[in-house]
Amino acid sequence: MRDGRGQLVIGEPPETTTVPLEIAASLRARTKGLLGRDSIDGAMLLSPAGSVHTFGMRMPIDVAYLDRGLRVIAVRTMPPGRLGRPRLRARHVLEAEAGAMARWGVRVGVRVSFPSGGS
Repeated sequence: MRDGRGQLVIGEPPETTTVPLEIAASLRARTKGLLGRDSIDGAMLLSPAGSVHTFGMRMPIDVAYLDRGLRVIAVRTMPPGRLGRPRLRARHVLEAEAGAMARWGVRVGVRVSFPSGGS
């Protein structure tokens, strides 16, 4: 997997939602993440990642922890200045503006994919 852009597909046909996706796969991109931003159009995938923090963030975010098969194992909303609890089975983390994941249908058990962003 490489840094870049693509589309995040949430759910499985015929019930899917597609949103813009930024992929942060390098150490540098994962370390920066959403720091210093006021908003994001879509979601950011951090990979590999098993936990996140919101120190230095300007906005609350939704965080979805994904297992190896890209299935959601936990979803949390985190205000700025917090340290997320590591998830042992998590291999990837999705971040988005607070409230976005509920609108998109991201919840425990849902599978996501990113066909145009690699895997």
